[in-house]
Amino acid sequence: MINFLDLHKINARFEDKIKDKINEVINSGWYILGKECVNFETNFVQYCGVKHCIGVANGLDALRIIIKAYEFSKDDEIIVPANTYIASILAITDNLCKPVLIEPDINTYNIDAKSIEEKITNKTKAIMVVHLYGQVCNMEPIYALAKKYNLKIIEDCAQAHGANFKGKKVGSLGDAAGFSFYPGKNLGALGDAGCITTNDDLLASKIRALANYGSHKKYENLYAGLNSRLDELQAGILDIKLKHLDDDNQKRKEIADFYMKNIKNENIILPKIDIDHVWHLFVIRTKFRDKLQKYLNENNIQTIIHYPIPPHKQECYKDFNNLSLPITEQIHNEVLSLPISPVMTQEEVKCIVDVINNWSV
Repeated sequence: MINFLDLHKINARFEDKIKDKINEVINSGWYILGKECVNFETNFVQYCGVKHCIGVANGLDALRIIIKAYEFSKDDEIIVPANTYIASILAITDNLCKPVLIEPDINTYNIDAKSIEEKITNKTKAIMVVHLYGQVCNMEPIYALAKKYNLKIIEDCAQAHGANFKGKKVGSLGDAAGFSFYPGKNLGALGDAGCITTNDDLLASKIRALANYGSHKKYENLYAGLNSRLDELQAGILDIKLKHLDDDNQKRKEIADFYMKNIKNENIILPKIDIDHVWHLFVIRTKFRDKLQKYLNENNIQTIIHYPIPPHKQECYKDFNNLSLPITEQIHNEVLSLPISPVMTQEEVKCIVDVINNWSV
């Protein structure tokens, strides 16, 4: 079986360094908000080209805390792509704000900027862009709208570590950005982890407090905050792996390039590259998705659907069930993610291509 993602093999490359780091942290006796977190935040600041990085517990918390820090009012609106992973939307509703779902571009799967302006009202406070599957959004029209209507830009970078837009990395393209370091991400921890990046000094100071019970100084609470901190073990592990992120992304690009050049099946729609893509996921589409997934599984190739149910069709958002989002629904009914990772062999990649090319409906 060609696994969709072999996390053991990915992390085995750094096993000795990770074990040494774990022992170092254990022996230090300091497990939260210590030097490992400081080191990773410092290095991630340099990597992303921003002024501030604040480690948090996970990617959802990163987005939740950004919105919380802006102190938007109840029912203020945040524009968000309709086909994102549900965490983007959960962060909005958790703050009692209203998500305004925008259809994606059917070619890039990222938010369709042309559809945003008509949804802007006097309650709109921000645009959340999601660099879905690893492809960076075209930010120019987003910048124009944000400037015209005085809106904040929040980046959801959970799937796009290291992607570039006109020489700038994601995490530096908006007012604030949230990252997830879930184990399967391009930069993954060995558990839940996340961070927030920004160039706003005051916002960064507030976010750092909010993530630590609303406190800058122990037992003194400026805000009604959360407990959401990047622990020392995960920070140390992420710092080890960060040094290899660009090389890993390059390997992903090489695999994606092979797929793009060699998959030739009239029933399959390949991804379209708009600007830059770091290929967290290689997502194809077909009207016969379930048949293809069954066929690939029978040929020992594991695939995953990202995502089978769009957010507006989820039970927790049943108030959205009357929304008409045909492009989003089409995408969720047709997408299938093929294996892609920096530890795949050329033989595995070629095998996948051959099996797909031999598939017929």
